[in-house]
Amino acid sequence: MTIRGQDIVSVLKQQIKQFGTTSTLVDVGTVIEIGDGIARIQGLAGVKYGELLQFPNNLMGIALNLEEDSVAAIIVDDYTAVKEGDEVRSTGRIAEIPVGEALIGRVVDPLGRPLDGKGPINTEKTQPIERIAPDVTKRQSVNTPVQTGIKAVDSLIPIGRGQRELIIGDRSTGKTSITIDTIINQKGGNLICVYVAIGQKASKVARLVANLEEYGAMAHSIVVAANAADSVALQYLAPYSGCAIGEEFMENGKDSLVVYDDLSKHAWAYRQMSLLLRRPPGREAYPGDVFYLHSRLLERACKYSDEFGGGSLTALPIIEIQGGDLSAYIPTNVISITDGQIYVESDLFNAGQRPALNIGLSVSRVGSSAQTKAMRQVAGRLKLELAQYRSLEAFAQLGTSGLDKATKAQLERGRRIMEVLKQPLNSPVPVEKQVIILFASINGYIDDVPVEKVTAFESGLQSYMDTNHPEIVKEISEKKEIKPETETALRNALAEFKKGFTF
Repeated sequence: MTIRGQDIVSVLKQQIKQFGTTSTLVDVGTVIEIGDGIARIQGLAGVKYGELLQFPNNLMGIALNLEEDSVAAIIVDDYTAVKEGDEVRSTGRIAEIPVGEALIGRVVDPLGRPLDGKGPINTEKTQPIERIAPDVTKRQSVNTPVQTGIKAVDSLIPIGRGQRELIIGDRSTGKTSITIDTIINQKGGNLICVYVAIGQKASKVARLVANLEEYGAMAHSIVVAANAADSVALQYLAPYSGCAIGEEFMENGKDSLVVYDDLSKHAWAYRQMSLLLRRPPGREAYPGDVFYLHSRLLERACKYSDEFGGGSLTALPIIEIQGGDLSAYIPTNVISITDGQIYVESDLFNAGQRPALNIGLSVSRVGSSAQTKAMRQVAGRLKLELAQYRSLEAFAQLGTSGLDKATKAQLERGRRIMEVLKQPLNSPVPVEKQVIILFASINGYIDDVPVEKVTAFESGLQSYMDTNHPEIVKEISEKKEIKPETETALRNALAEFKKGFTF
């Protein structure tokens, strides 16, 4: 075989061109260390922060530490199937979740995979889990109420559509119950609810879903669950996934509500993940960016201005504290991010005040702009009566013998109002019925009713109004205010009912 000179020349030219170059791995890497759900990967020079990585057996990971000579990624699924030497590919995508109407009534994990055994979710639309919050030019002020159906909340600590209202309290004080009552109260309304369970027992989540189904609330709800047995990666992603699902409805001009239950466990999961990634620990071993962890999540809740569709995303984050300590690290962080807080107190809970709202330490920074006019008409006086009652209550503990008649009357009315604000589980009250009983409370119609009979008086009054004066209830419901003629009719109806009520 003869070798032509031009063939030799072409080979030499190619070798000269490649001389001194080294082959680099840009989109493929190798696992050099694996443990506790964290994979350290050599290569992947072009990978971006938060990018999805593909491991063998269709396992997915997320690149979180971009170091000089390696990439640290957290594996979303079962990491025990990954071993040293495995090939890892970058996908060029960030974590996404399926969104849209098809998710309503379903229970999914933070990657959008169904957990309820009802088959696949038929939606082709996805949204990135992490997004930048809408800027101020796209927002408008909060002006429409989220009716929780809880008298104490709707009258004293109103929540508006687009608001971020923190629910904070010790363990087992009824924090989740407030959010579940709120979701149940939206039945037949236009508010789509997303409940995010973070680090809870699977049995508790199953009971909660069964409860929502029993009251017909799953027809407008979506549950995102990252259970205690799931990886910290899924627990870390869960609130962002729930937020992305709610954002899709907001961007289509609808109203949505997201409950994060709870962000304390979310912070714990992030701390665990960060320590495994060997990030420097700060106060209470949390990483330095733990404030940003929650601020970038809660800032996504807003009410869009009309030119962007007018949709809204309301956030109800829950924080668990220990021993009533509101000054701990994570609670103070989240309090500073949100537009107010509902503080549920264990002492009130143990004393039988359910919901156990500490009205003095609870606040809504949106205030009366998130109330109907009818509720504003009764809520102003109600706040004043309760403030006076709280200031006198301390003196009353020493005995009432030395108190004058007006002070005693103020105390007695305060006790009855506190009784009116008690409410059993899973029984939200429509706003027009709340207005009627609160109107009766502040105008002295229950002052002579024994405290133990106040609950019977309230239920009797509501039945009486539905049966004998439905036009008053309808008028308050439709007009959303108490007009002078409605007030006269309501006072007459209350006087009639009191004549027939036996103490």
